[in-house]
Amino acid sequence: MGSKNKLKRFNENLTFSNVFQPTREEVVSDSLALKGKWNSDFFKNNNPIVLELGCGKGEYSVGLAERYPNKNFIGIDIKGARFWRGAKTAVENGLNNVAFLRTQIELISHCFAKDEVDEIWITFPDPQIKYKRTKHRMTNASFLENYKKILKPNGLMHLKTDSEFMHGYTLGLLHGAGHEVLYANHNIYKNEGAPAEVTGIQTFYESQYLEVNKPITYIQFKIK
Repeated sequence: MGSKNKLKRFNENLTFSNVFQPTREEVVSDSLALKGKWNSDFFKNNNPIVLELGCGKGEYSVGLAERYPNKNFIGIDIKGARFWRGAKTAVENGLNNVAFLRTQIELISHCFAKDEVDEIWITFPDPQIKYKRTKHRMTNASFLENYKKILKPNGLMHLKTDSEFMHGYTLGLLHGAGHEVLYANHNIYKNEGAPAEVTGIQTFYESQYLEVNKPITYIQFKIK
């Protein structure tokens, strides 16, 4: 994407009421005004809050928001030029139950209060993300601890990925740490039984993976 196009998207994001782009300092100092108040101050209801981490273009957040009007969705990504597409689609379609937050995933426990979140989706994450010059996986123990801080006690986690390595790594970690695996499928389009929203919503990259017969995996679990 050219820098001119990126700038146009950044500027358009500033006009969207469903996009929030706090500074890192604001987040780290727990000064984000919406922390603990996403429902009361933005969504204006008490519906369950669902996060999509590393939401990319926001297709999954928007798809879920269309499918579940009685839930609130927040797509989170550090790249605002990417989720511009989802934010714009939501505005154009009058979807009031979806928002986008530009921040780093490792900071989300500063963006939401304890027990504020009902579900978290991790869709097609990079198997290893760079963090403070080291590489981490979004389902490792420290990330799970962060998610637990903001999830309700019975909060659901979803991992959907094309990485068989990430699928196997996460399953091993969950079983080893005594977390509750509710459902696991290493090829959701070949093996029946996956929840409807897992196969019914596809990202741009997912459709590309399917064209070359790359298996898509899914795990649903609870952090204990």
